Amino acid sequence: MYGFPYVYGATTRYKWVTTPQDPQHVPYAAVNHFWHAPNVLDATYQDGGCPNNDTLYSVAWLDLTNEPIILSHPDMGDRYFTFELASITSDNFDYVGQRVTGPKAGHYLIAGPGWHGEVPDGVAATTPSPTPWMLCLGRTLVNGKDDVPAVNELQRQYRLTPLSMWGETDPQVPERRDVLAPIGSAADPLGPWKTLNAMVAENPPPADHAVLLRQFASVGIGPGLDVESQPPAVRDGLIRALDAGMKLLPAQFLSGDWATNINGWRYPPPTYGRAGDDFLLRSADQSLAGIVANDPAEAVYLVARQDADGKPLSSEEHYELHFPGNDLPPVDAFWSLTMYKADMNLVPNPVDRYSVGDRTAGLVRGPDGGIRIFIQNETPATERQPNWLPCPADGTWFVVLRLYRPHPEVVDASWACPPIQRVG
Repeated sequence: MYGFPYVYGATTRYKWVTTPQDPQHVPYAAVNHFWHAPNVLDATYQDGGCPNNDTLYSVAWLDLTNEPIILSHPDMGDRYFTFELASITSDNFDYVGQRVTGPKAGHYLIAGPGWHGEVPDGVAATTPSPTPWMLCLGRTLVNGKDDVPAVNELQRQYRLTPLSMWGETDPQVPERRDVLAPIGSAADPLGPWKTLNAMVAENPPPADHAVLLRQFASVGIGPGLDVESQPPAVRDGLIRALDAGMKLLPAQFLSGDWATNINGWRYPPPTYGRAGDDFLLRSADQSLAGIVANDPAEAVYLVARQDADGKPLSSEEHYELHFPGNDLPPVDAFWSLTMYKADMNLVPNPVDRYSVGDRTAGLVRGPDGGIRIFIQNETPATERQPNWLPCPADGTWFVVLRLYRPHPEVVDASWACPPIQRVG
């Protein structure tokens, strides 16, 4: 429960920094450099994490061990954008973006724990990261394929500059790819524990976790410790614990115990994105479910796995989600409904549509301005196709309603999202 974000963070960092896969869909960039998604993600991306289909991602792993990094962006006009700043444990510590810092061009200093220095003129300091390593996850709204080139041009103007190079005319940030290589359980049954030990040495936990760390040390878990030195019974116990934990984490997320259930929708707790010492929420519902999770004030993701009658969503049924004109999702930015398989990936479909929302091209509205979304596997009647969200032909699936810059009634769960109705 405690260590999963460190190990998952190490695994994701290593893959995104050192292992080129599919540069169109999977991040690949050196330390302190951005990878920019060139297009919106589609079902060819199968790396998990419930990716969105509304924005282009800009992703960077930052090493703040020796000095701060300055994040810069151009004037964004009225376009929604955000840079989520998260520690290696998956907890957010600050944001740069439309909601928090505004749309004007700006420069923002991101420092690691314990840094004391002078912030350059014209640069604003963010809250320091609690860990030397952190993830910067940028999202820039894209309004359909025709808008992609405009977003790509904005992405090219995003900058990450080490403080020591600030003020140089054209700083050439070195390309580092020397990150810790995680050890998987397939290669070594104790590998994830060894990875955890290395990660907490690299990213020391907060001082108020000292009691926990003393307990962990009794079985060889902690900075500078070696699980191989433990007696055979302890090593065997750690292997069993790893197996049990890796079954419990996805079960916890799928159970919905972490959420408030309204009309079949799971509303996240107010601490989502900053779970802190709620280690189960931090591991299962932040880290595993999405690598990191937005603060509710930035975006609320409502998850539905059941229909209005409490029955699991099925590929054999037809469903409708109806938002009346006087009860559309209350947001200051935008909203969308996205379809996912059980493995938290987008669903391949014949029309390459992965989400439906207030910006969907050709979306048909009712006489009152309301919206009906048709959720089913088969292609619906022609007049319904603009509002069709395809589901898989078989297997388990769920939907996520994303609400960006939601109103307070979404954050405190006083707005009741309409249920998903089975209609056939």
